[in-house]
Amino acid sequence: MKQAQEIYRDMLSVFREKTGFSMADSSDLAVRLYAAAAEIETLYVYGDWVLAQSFPQTAAGEYLDLHAALRGLRRADASAATGTLRFSLDEARSADVTVPAGTVCLTAGLTRFVTTEGGVIAAGETSCNVAARAEESGESGNADAGTVTQMALPPTGVSACTNPAAFTGGRDAEDDETLRARVLESFVRLPNGANAAFYETRARSHEGVGGVEVKPRSRGAGTVDVIVAGTAGVPSQALLDEIEDDLASVREIAVDVQVLAPQTVSVDVTAQIRPADGVSAAAAIAAAESAIRRLFTGERLGKPLYLAELGKCVYDTGLVKNYAFTAPQADIAAVSGTLPVCGTVTVTEGA
Repeated sequence: MKQAQEIYRDMLSVFREKTGFSMADSSDLAVRLYAAAAEIETLYVYGDWVLAQSFPQTAAGEYLDLHAALRGLRRADASAATGTLRFSLDEARSADVTVPAGTVCLTAGLTRFVTTEGGVIAAGETSCNVAARAEESGESGNADAGTVTQMALPPTGVSACTNPAAFTGGRDAEDDETLRARVLESFVRLPNGANAAFYETRARSHEGVGGVEVKPRSRGAGTVDVIVAGTAGVPSQALLDEIEDDLASVREIAVDVQVLAPQTVSVDVTAQIRPADGVSAAAAIAAAESAIRRLFTGERLGKPLYLAELGKCVYDTGLVKNYAFTAPQADIAAVSGTLPVCGTVTVTEGA
């Protein structure tokens, strides 16, 4: 692309060639020519930008979204982490204590979680569990067990809260490079209304889908099984029903389509780590455990799990300078229709 100075020099050269005179840089006409050159440079820049947005290989943002729409695809939205909050009393009461829907609890880092339903600590009991979700969508809402310990406004009589299990399923919106790869793949694997690519593309268009596998003729001629994983792993029945209803409305005539949850294989992880210099063992262990759990998402459907991936996610925390795994002892092989899910995670100081 030509710069303004280069365009200006070309203008001066043409002027000299046509008139036989050299123009002084301080002349009024030279100033006007340089202003024009600067505007022409802007047109070059804009032309390059327009060209880049014209092709999915180089488009970005909303323009990449438009290319995706032409292929029947859309960018995966951010999703909020979900889990359970436990509310407790100092001692049992003779009357029920209500925990309203919309009660907000926080981590030490001020990540907010809100109850999605009301709860009741029954008379004679000291606690109850209530479904909740992160107030904001994204990976920042994934929280380890026991880290949500503060209440923005405690319900009357409630003295403490915690999350007995991790909040999971939080995912950032799909980035450009991931969406671009799907768009380009759609040109290679053309959906035609009757092949596996069609069912996979249609299923992936639903919010909350992390992975899809299609098995034609799995139950004989005229049958199609669509295996679906959720963003956090095992999908909800509501999501499976939603996708099955959608596919039933667009399937070929006389084809039986089933939408199924994947088989799962639990993967226990045991590791020893050496904290980075200046990092406490507790902080390094907590970061490693969290990183390992986040590795297990629905995107792993039918894919292998490599020890190198586990090691990379631990090392990428920046709090660990060495590690060693005693479980699993080998890579987990890919099995069609099977989703690796996180089992127990045990991280200790050592290595």
